[in-house]
Amino acid sequence: MSTPNGDFAPFATSMQVEGLPDIVIRTFEHYYNQLAAGETGLIFESTIEPVVELPDTESLSDEMVEAGKSALPKAILLKLNGGLGTSMGLEKAKSLLPIKNGLTFLDIIAKQAINSGIPLVLMDSYSTSEDSLAALAKYEELQGDIPLDFLQHKVPKIVREDLSPAVSENNPDLAWCPPGHGDIYTALITSGMLDKLLDKGYRYAFVSNSDNLGAVIDPAILGYFATNNLPFMMEVADRTEADKKGGHLAQMPNGQFLLRESAQCPTEDETTFQDITRHQFFNTNNLWINLSALKELMDKRDNILGLSMIRNNKTVDPRDKASTPVFQLETAMGSAIAVFEGAGAIRIDKIRFAPIKKTNDLLDVRSDNYVLTEDFQVQANPARKLPRAYIDLDPEYYQFVDDFDARFPDGPPSLVECERLVVRGDFLFGNGVVLKGVVNMINETGQQAFVPDGTVVSGDWKA
Repeated sequence: MSTPNGDFAPFATSMQVEGLPDIVIRTFEHYYNQLAAGETGLIFESTIEPVVELPDTESLSDEMVEAGKSALPKAILLKLNGGLGTSMGLEKAKSLLPIKNGLTFLDIIAKQAINSGIPLVLMDSYSTSEDSLAALAKYEELQGDIPLDFLQHKVPKIVREDLSPAVSENNPDLAWCPPGHGDIYTALITSGMLDKLLDKGYRYAFVSNSDNLGAVIDPAILGYFATNNLPFMMEVADRTEADKKGGHLAQMPNGQFLLRESAQCPTEDETTFQDITRHQFFNTNNLWINLSALKELMDKRDNILGLSMIRNNKTVDPRDKASTPVFQLETAMGSAIAVFEGAGAIRIDKIRFAPIKKTNDLLDVRSDNYVLTEDFQVQANPARKLPRAYIDLDPEYYQFVDDFDARFPDGPPSLVECERLVVRGDFLFGNGVVLKGVVNMINETGQQAFVPDGTVVSGDWKA
């Protein structure tokens, strides 16, 4: 268990002490050996080709809808639910954040699953499982013969200088990191979830992030996936300037698709990586998995799927840039598109991709720009005639959810007629405030400014 440039034995020992399954240890060793051999995980532009044309959900036929409805009894909804939303100041599962009409992400997801009549399964982390399961306990309809969640793993951080295990004496937890959502395939095996699903007759899993409420089961897409007997399929959307730094779809010379993340792009290829006319499609992290095909491939590969390695340069304490430099080895679940022979991709409308990463997004979705339908889908308000609103809130006052909520005590202002909103400085919004057109709100007084109840703001507003 050693390599020419590194000794894996200490990692194996620490992972065994933590009770991590043998499959996880062997999988981590697979990537550690690549790192020790000098591999970087970089994907060079010269080795790939752009994807020019894809099937489009807008052209799927009624027959695909009917095929999808027939396949629904064999489908599950699988949500990645391991995130804490720390960038927004949250300390519990991000999915427990109220998002619309007093309902949390998890409430809406649960109601979507119940409405669709399919099982809901969460991939939780050690930090999110207990709270999330407690929140779902009130939905008796979700209790069935399939467990509601399974856990992702953790892996050691690696000291960059000598490839030894990282140590953090003050906080031992800092020596560990998540292995990326590519761990989903390993965790499905180690938890026994994959076998349980197959034993109960389930064949299709629709996987997406819990903070993306646009990702709902679409019978037409399921029908396309099932009818074409694809082992794996990725939903992609058109890249714009706002998406140019995110992962994109590409293909190998033999036509096999692959996913290239920004961390896998060499510096000299950044221009072509960000060229949205060359690489036109980005990965939405909405994925379809044929569970039988996954089982067959994992068995064939001794449960090591062999996804592309992502080598992240970090410090052992992410809040202390002077702490020990480390590597964090991760994989992306979408990179499985390069592993499943004959995997597919399909272009979707961006309505299926509406993640909430910042409070800017939170204000947008909580406002009247979006409505919650009777079947619990969060959709753009038909009354809005403008493109999606551009929202930029001052991070000093609005970055963290507690601060954000305190500045909108009576709920968000009306934004359905707002094209662009930029807020600089501290504002407290009253009840029934309406923002229209292009709005720039500036407060340089050093004191919080109050926007009175019922105020209509258009253009520049200076406190």
